[in-house]
Amino acid sequence: MPVELIILIAALVVSWLVFTALIKIVKTTATTAIAITAIILALQLVFGIGYQDLWQQITQLPQIVWNLVTGG
Repeated sequence: MPVELIILIAALVVSWLVFTALIKIVKTTATTAIAITAIILALQLVFGIGYQDLWQQITQLPQIVWNLVTGG
């Protein structure tokens, strides 16, 4: 078996592995984005909570957790 054929097969296998990993990453990212969008939309429609309110709470989360841990 010539060396060029072995290199070609190895390159195809590596390319396929990289491609499948990329597809998994894209699917995970899309799923997460859709879930976040659905949560924000539900908060707005059901409770009237806007994304600004949610973002403000997220940015204050480290301080809230610190206060809970330290008892302050």
